Order: sequence, then C-alpha cells, then structure tokens
Amino acid sequence: MAAAKPLEVRADLSIPAHELVVDFARAGGPGGQNVNKVETKVILRYSVRESGALTPTQRERLLRKLRSKLTVAGEIVIHASSRREQGRNLEEARERLAEMLRAALTEPKARRKTKPTRGSQRRRLEGKRRRSDVKRTRGGGGME
Repeated sequence: MAAAKPLEVRADLSIPAHELVVDFARAGGPGGQNVNKVETKVILRYSVRESGALTPTQRERLLRKLRSKLTVAGEIVIHASSRREQGRNLEEARERLAEMLRAALTEPKARRKTKPTRGSQRRRLEGKRRRSDVKRTRGGGGME
C-alpha cells in the first residue's frame, strides 16, 4: 500500500507518496482487546536506489551515509509500533524517515584552519614558565 500524501523532507525535497510503501502488522505490547485483531504496527519502506525524487548527488550521499541502515535492495525500512493507533504510528514512521533523510543530507561545514591568538600563546608560555619556577624552587629533600 502506498502512503496517502507526499513526505516533506526539506524545502527542496519532497518524496512522492507512490515511492513510500506502507504495510501494517499486529503489534505486540499493550492494546487491550484489540491487540490480537487490529494491525496497528506500521512498516514503512523507501527505496533510495529507485527514488526519482533525489538528485544523483543526494542519492549518492544517502547511499553512503545510510549504508548500515539500508537493505540489500537499497531500501530504508522503518517499524513504528509504540502507539495504539495505526494513524499515529504511520505519522511517527513518516517523521522518523524524514528526520533520517534530513540528517543524512546535511552537508558538513568546511573546517577552516585557525591559529592560536598571540595572547593565548603568551598565556600558555607564561603558565609553563610559572610551573617551571615552582618545580625549580622546590626543596631537594630527596634521599641522597
């Protein structure tokens, strides 16, 4: 079964509903009389390899960053069963997928080399000198 509406990941990326495959299963845990007859657990699948919504750069980044979370077929599978209602579990699964994609697509900031300031260098050397003086002026009360 496909999800009903597109998944908004970021302003520049929206996953069409037909690319999200949703299955339902019976969930364990609390649920009262419905626990054995109502399928509230949500299994959400999204194929990174087959997605038409991603640019080649985005696809490559997702395949690299999420490789430990992908199936052999290149799918992300999310299970959500913490809620008692199917609809709430579906929303939780969709939000977890969106957050996972958002985190993997953020580009790391380029690191700029910095030098210690003149003041920090002076303070470091002054501290070393002070410590050296303390050690030098200690009494020689050792075993001679």
